Amino acid sequence: MVEERKKPKVSIIGAGAVGIRYAYSLMIKGLARSIVILDKNQEKAQGEVMDLNHGMPYISPVEVTVGKNSNLAGSDLVVITAGAKQKPGQTRIDLIKENIQVFRSIIPGIMEYAADAIFLVVTNPVDVLSYATCRISGKSWHQVIGSGCVLDSARFRYLLSQHCRIDARNIHAYILGEHGDTEFPVWSRVMIGGILFDNYCPVCGRCKSPKLTRNSIFESVRDSAYKIIEKKGETSYGIGLALVRITQAILKDENAVLPVSTFVDGDYGIHDVYLSLPCVVNKLGIREVLNIVLDDEEISKLRHSAEAIKAVIRDSGL
Repeated sequence: MVEERKKPKVSIIGAGAVGIRYAYSLMIKGLARSIVILDKNQEKAQGEVMDLNHGMPYISPVEVTVGKNSNLAGSDLVVITAGAKQKPGQTRIDLIKENIQVFRSIIPGIMEYAADAIFLVVTNPVDVLSYATCRISGKSWHQVIGSGCVLDSARFRYLLSQHCRIDARNIHAYILGEHGDTEFPVWSRVMIGGILFDNYCPVCGRCKSPKLTRNSIFESVRDSAYKIIEKKGETSYGIGLALVRITQAILKDENAVLPVSTFVDGDYGIHDVYLSLPCVVNKLGIREVLNIVLDDEEISKLRHSAEAIKAVIRDSGL
């Protein structure tokens, strides 16, 4: 008798723009056979699920439903996109404290029904809330992943591809550290078709001023979210696809290297914080953190980023 193949189940906490763009992208990719969407606004979640289900004739079979905590049972992956939005007059720290309280109310329910699932945290500030999720849940850090700088690194690769006129899939480049203002590009490790960027740049000849070009590219990466939010109110498509990439690495047990947010306690002289480093991601979560070679300036920036995140963690009362 042939053993029935297990059908992957993904549960999404939060039916906002990010959660639904992710669900839509996940459906099209065909990675899951069951998608459960939970939101405190049941009516909105039901409307979103109805809309998604009407495209079912055009995709691989998948069951998309609205659920409650008990429906989390059997989840392989729980993706947390829920969180409060900043209110007028509310400080960033006030917002973080509010979202930590939201997580304190959400995570016990997830642990009751899906304690063995991998947790993927998306809500910002993602590094702080990934740390909070790990602390509140008591789960191994290997099983609590933040979306981190996966999208930032994709933006970096895209802008490099536009500048160099090279397919973005043939560019390897990372943004590391905080998913936020202190993130930084690892220029020393950028590779195009196996050639270090430092060696490729003179051959390419497209930079009249390489330093100014690099500064311009990184500033565009760092400020992308602000510009998108200013123009359309939120970012969702890029992060939706980035989450699908992380999901694929987990559900297909790929051992893919991705710059996700992970617990760091000793690497590069950094302790007790979540931030983005290249990690090997598979069905067990984070298999290992890769200690890639950074130059002295990059190590200094990584440590600065870690201190900025730790300061927020302290101020949040965690």
